[in-house]
Amino acid sequence: MAEVATSPTSDQLLVVIDPVARRSDGESVRIAKDVLSAGATTKVCLPDGPEEFARALARRGSRRPVLVGDDRALMRAVGLLHRQRELTGCALSLVPVGGALSLARSLGVPTGAVAAARAVLDGAERRMNLLVDDSDGVVLGAVRIPPTGAARVREEDAEEAEDADVDPGAGQHPWLRTCQSLVRTLVPARPPRVAPAPEGGPARLRVEVDGRTLVDLHQPVESVSVVPGPGGIARVEVRPVSVGAEAAPLLAEGRTVTVSGAHFRYRADALVSGPVGTRTWVAREDAWGLTLPV
Repeated sequence: MAEVATSPTSDQLLVVIDPVARRSDGESVRIAKDVLSAGATTKVCLPDGPEEFARALARRGSRRPVLVGDDRALMRAVGLLHRQRELTGCALSLVPVGGALSLARSLGVPTGAVAAARAVLDGAERRMNLLVDDSDGVVLGAVRIPPTGAARVREEDAEEAEDADVDPGAGQHPWLRTCQSLVRTLVPARPPRVAPAPEGGPARLRVEVDGRTLVDLHQPVESVSVVPGPGGIARVEVRPVSVGAEAAPLLAEGRTVTVSGAHFRYRADALVSGPVGTRTWVAREDAWGLTLPV
């Protein structure tokens, strides 16, 4: 993990640049680093994988962490700080760089490198709500059942993919890298492991909000969504299967949401998890801080 330090002002920043961002858009990374270094004292870390990413955050000291990366980098940082029980006392900043930026947009982070870096320097911390599940996972944006969208990689496979993003030839002798490159050209690439799509047809799930049953197993549903709302509550929407006229969605709010039934997969932000037979989410108010434009 490379580190570079500069000292133009007294503001202390730990700039953690995700390896996916470095590969996908090196020019935006350079711009963000230049803007941040011109406006604050920065320590720049270039982790090569999840373990080094975690170590960089753990060694931040009094520096304010700034992530340069996509939604998954932000989710990883929030999850790490939550599991270390340090999330409430650590304000995060994000310069979105990469392919998956929908969560960053929904949270109000500018998606341009210059605007986002300026927001890190001139913005203010805003306390944000989230959901915590019974496996100690966190949700910043939304839970969706069944999982939809292209990002169907499961969490354990996502970390594996990030490890694979590291240059396998780093630090090796040139002739060894040449042999490895030849082997990769001769051996077909292993297809990525993705979570299979849920079986077709409606799902039969029991959805309980603060112990009250919103929908039970006898009523098939098209979808369930859970999002953190204001005041430490979760907003739940269940769309029943329509027969003839479109059925109105079932809406509820509460602090605890439990979904159970036949084994199901769910999408939490950009990651798909499961299958599970039951999962409970608890809403947390003002659980984490994010620097946003004023």
